[in-house]
Amino acid sequence: MIGFYLLIVCVLINLYFYSRFLPLAFYKGSDKPQKGFPASLIVCAKNEAEQLEKHIPLWLEQQHPDFELILINDRSSDETLKVMESWAVKDKRISIVNVRENETFWANKKYALTLGIKRATHPRLIFTDADCRPASKQWLGAMSAQLDQKQELVLGYGPYENRPGFLNRLIRYETAMTGVQYLSAALRGKAYMGVGRNLAYTSSLFFKQSGFMSHMNLASGDDDLFVNQASTSDNTNVCLNVKAFTYSIPKDNLAEWIRQKRRHITTATNYSLGQRISLTLYFLSNWAFWPLVVLGFILLPWWWIAPLALVRIIAQYAVTGLSFKQLNEKGLLALTPLLELVLVWLQLIIFISNLMAKPKHWK
Repeated sequence: MIGFYLLIVCVLINLYFYSRFLPLAFYKGSDKPQKGFPASLIVCAKNEAEQLEKHIPLWLEQQHPDFELILINDRSSDETLKVMESWAVKDKRISIVNVRENETFWANKKYALTLGIKRATHPRLIFTDADCRPASKQWLGAMSAQLDQKQELVLGYGPYENRPGFLNRLIRYETAMTGVQYLSAALRGKAYMGVGRNLAYTSSLFFKQSGFMSHMNLASGDDDLFVNQASTSDNTNVCLNVKAFTYSIPKDNLAEWIRQKRRHITTATNYSLGQRISLTLYFLSNWAFWPLVVLGFILLPWWWIAPLALVRIIAQYAVTGLSFKQLNEKGLLALTPLLELVLVWLQLIIFISNLMAKPKHWK
């Protein structure tokens, strides 16, 4: 009977979180018309020569009347700087910040980004990564249009490419569910994170927050921790125009993806107590649901368990289905229960691994 009561509690927690995702599921869209605000597009790269060759042309092709492209070479050991310089000769909109090994101070991406932000000549700053391609030529305009006198922080969405294989679906599912959580929170006026693959804020907000100083010692967090400290219910907006997404190529090796996620989740310990409790409850309720259902079917009458499981699964399909549609994530909904089950156990492994040893710095 204890297991039955635990299942009831678990389902109620699940339903509570699905209700919190409704702002995204039923988002009607309020993207502002592109006004041609001057903008600075900032990209920090470390050993990304190949990716820069592919994506610099796409960034320069953005249909925006007034923007500069600031390329930051963060102590690369490959041809990254040469690629940047070759493009800078061709286009005067490009400005290069070269961070040298003997100049690193904190020796992390945040220091390099700070130098790039200081180089920017426009107050509206748009950020992406070297391995990200914009979904369209309207990306820069759509993101920068959201930044006005009131809105100083814009959260975009950065999905991964849709490719064959179960690992691809797992990575895309994890990315989509993370997006569902942080975008719906922002729509409720409770933004707690964003992703550097697609993010925008004003230079005045950056300097008002003293940049990354409160977490400069941490390897990660140039995106989520900055949003966590700088966002308010009034100054944050989201951009869910599918033309304003940025796409990345996902890992094709499970071990590499786990290493990437180990780095990413270290920043969550710096969230507020309430945010950490909420994220923990969400994880535990998802992790416990399926074992409790299986145990219930074994030990108790099926008609006790089936209605609870059915209500939860229907709510999950309804809310995540509508949310995935907002995020243009296709081919995930049908496999949602399996993807969720695999993901929560992998997340548990990642959490335990981080307790045993700290992950390495980026690249």
